[in-house]
Amino acid sequence: FSARCTHSNVARACWVGSGIDESVSRQEENVFPAGRPALLRRIALVAHDHKKADLIEWAEYNRGTLVRHDLVATGTTGGLLHEQVGLDVKRLHSGPLGGDMQLGALIAEGAVDLLVFFWDPLEAQPHDPDVRALLRIAVVYNTPTACNRATADYLISSPLLADVDYPTVPT
Repeated sequence: FSARCTHSNVARACWVGSGIDESVSRQEENVFPAGRPALLRRIALVAHDHKKADLIEWAEYNRGTLVRHDLVATGTTGGLLHEQVGLDVKRLHSGPLGGDMQLGALIAEGAVDLLVFFWDPLEAQPHDPDVRALLRIAVVYNTPTACNRATADYLISSPLLADVDYPTVPT
């Protein structure tokens, strides 16, 4: 995911502030107590076609928070987030072409800390089994998951997002 992440796949956080990315460190000084390093999370972003505009709007609103984390997204969603919001996003394949499965594998490897997945419950998807598998694996691995804007707002603004002691690996 990132050259800054040197821990094993089980590690759930990467530290910023050791001189690797000073701009992020300076931004974080206003958010975290003095002397405490900033926590870099790995956030996955996915949206079905009829929900992409909602995710883009949410990402624009939360851009200041999202830029301080490693982002990964399925193909089309990642492209839109980069082009329209200006976020640096690692892009996987498109969801129907295996992107949901790639994301599920990243969750199983411990490489995702938060999943924001705006899926469309009123529209059948050709890759519905992959969608269900992604949601199932997120639950199995205790990955905080938001499927709508309200939940995404709660998760992205939670103090637990920056809590290094918060357990995220399943027991």
